[in-house]
This record gives sequence, C-alpha cells and structure tokens, in this order.
Amino acid sequence: MTQETNVQAHLEERLIAIESKIAQQEDLVESLNQTIYAQQKKIDQLEDLFSALVRRVKDSAGGPSERSLDNERPPHY
Repeated sequence: MTQETNVQAHLEERLIAIESKIAQQEDLVESLNQTIYAQQKKIDQLEDLFSALVRRVKDSAGGPSERSLDNERPPHY
C-alpha cells in the first residue's frame, strides 16, 4: 500500500465514523422531538383540566355561602 492509499483509507474510515455519528444524532433528535410533542400534549390536557377545575371551584364557592340560614334545618332534625 502506498502512502496515498493509506491516507485515503484512513479518511474513508473517519468519514464513515462521522456519518454514523450523524445518523445516531438524527435518531436521537427525532426521539426527543417525539417526547417533547407528547409532553406538550399532556401539558395542554392538564392546563384544560386545571382551568375546568378552577371554574368549578369558583362556581361552587359562591353557592353555599349565599344560602339563607332561615331555610336550613337545625342539626338535631
């Protein structure tokens, strides 16, 4: 093998290694994107649920305290 062939083989090995690393990183980025998407969907669902619960608490908070005690039965009945 000549010096030039040796250098070319070494460069080819390095290129293959770099391409392999890039492919692995592309797979990792895609996996992370899918994870982020799933987490964002869950966050959106939780925000909707939280908003509904806040509305429910606000709606029920005003109800019982506004009742008249005249219509209440004493506890011994």
